[in-house]
Amino acid sequence: MPWIVGVSGASGTPYAAAVLRALLAAGESVDLVVSRASRLTLLDETGISFRDAHWQQDLREWLARGADGKPGTFDADVSGVRHWSAGDLAAGPSSGSYPTKGMLIVPASTACVAGVALGLSKDLLQRTASVTLKERRRLVVAVRETPLDGRTLRHLVTLDDAGASVVPASPAFYAGATHIQDLVDFVAGRVLDAAGVGHDLYRRWRGDLGGARPTT
Repeated sequence: MPWIVGVSGASGTPYAAAVLRALLAAGESVDLVVSRASRLTLLDETGISFRDAHWQQDLREWLARGADGKPGTFDADVSGVRHWSAGDLAAGPSSGSYPTKGMLIVPASTACVAGVALGLSKDLLQRTASVTLKERRRLVVAVRETPLDGRTLRHLVTLDDAGASVVPASPAFYAGATHIQDLVDFVAGRVLDAAGVGHDLYRRWRGDLGGARPTT
């Protein structure tokens, strides 16, 4: 069964790329839903146009880029990915009878959070998240916004009450980050931790103060 990865319009497309690469490296299959708003963000942050008719080519180019925007940083095998158009409300993931392991929304915009919390199902991403909740499957929401107002905080509490895991895109520094990719990978790793997917994206805390400091 696949994991569904939904990409909303919040800034943070490198987070989504890191999660996708790690899922594929772990041997997981992925169903991908890229919202209309996220395509504008992806174009702005990377210069890549994500097109339904050429999604494999565009996804391969996207996943090959590092968090610093440098192309060709990673090998990108997208053979384990199935793409669904965000406007296709008859797609497989729109039904609870379509078997999945769960869904990761990364990054999650406040508009996406509101839509899922209110059950709006205005596109396939929101519909799939609603299905994931009603079927009691794992839903991880990597919200990427600051500051958060009261409405969004209430929406996040609603998602938590419904069984979702809310994972703010907040990098930590105890893992010894020396590059922007390290910070991105930390957030991606915490998303995968919430999903129960194994990875080696960051150095875990072992109770050793100063253990992440570089040796001289």
